[in-house]
Amino acid sequence: MTGADMALPAHDERTLPAVVLRDVDTRPLDQVLTELQAVVEAHGHVVVVCSPATPESVLRRLHTLRSLLESDRIALFRPDLPPLAVAVLARQLRQLASCDIGPGVLASAGRLLTHYLHAGALLGSVARLDRIPVDLKQHAKSWLPGSQFAVLAHPQPQLVRLGPDAMLAGPEFGTWMLVARGQLPSDWVTSTLAPAWRVQGLREAPLPAESGRWWGTGKLVEFCTYLPDLSVLYQLVTSVRRGACHWCGIDVIGDRCVFCSATPPAPEGRPALTRRT
Repeated sequence: MTGADMALPAHDERTLPAVVLRDVDTRPLDQVLTELQAVVEAHGHVVVVCSPATPESVLRRLHTLRSLLESDRIALFRPDLPPLAVAVLARQLRQLASCDIGPGVLASAGRLLTHYLHAGALLGSVARLDRIPVDLKQHAKSWLPGSQFAVLAHPQPQLVRLGPDAMLAGPEFGTWMLVARGQLPSDWVTSTLAPAWRVQGLREAPLPAESGRWWGTGKLVEFCTYLPDLSVLYQLVTSVRRGACHWCGIDVIGDRCVFCSATPPAPEGRPALTRRT
């Protein structure tokens, strides 16, 4: 993780602790390089998880570090999710890291598990929300005093103005919900949305620092539903067909190796796909 506030508390004793790369873009390059190299040597492979709201300066530094180490054992995973959901996903990977799953499969599992997350927020304004479609009528109403909007960012974007019958499309399977409160004094998420979605458990966490940037406002209550049970996560990941990366040989699931970025070779008679750099 690139921020301590994205490292959620473990669910159980098996969940591996997160390694936080602090101030990646502000500390001396050689200092961060030495730290990352030590992590790679200690664990063999490293998956760096960050959100789309992570500053570009941090991302550039991470790519620089990976290039300097000339290592295919470092994967940069930046799922298209709000910050709280990214933190939840990172914890799920930490849970799975305690199992007999290879590093390539574990890193690839992040893409699979995103399909089982529902992430959104209650917002006091959508005037600066640019990650979810907002029509002109909704934009105009966001300037009215007291207006609030329920927004679902994943798996399918949805935005409704809060009212007596307002509701978002929820998961069709049993989940837990994690809630992070910002500067919006409202209990709609916990008192109305959670019961409507029939969540099996509810927990709260501090709001990630990147959430305000992602949602365009600090007046929000962010939420994410997820599968908390390690046995269920393990079954989902191990039930997917895996294969060996034709470039580096590591076992992966999906169509791209998350460590060397190679894609499968094209069928005979078609142009070959090459490794991305």
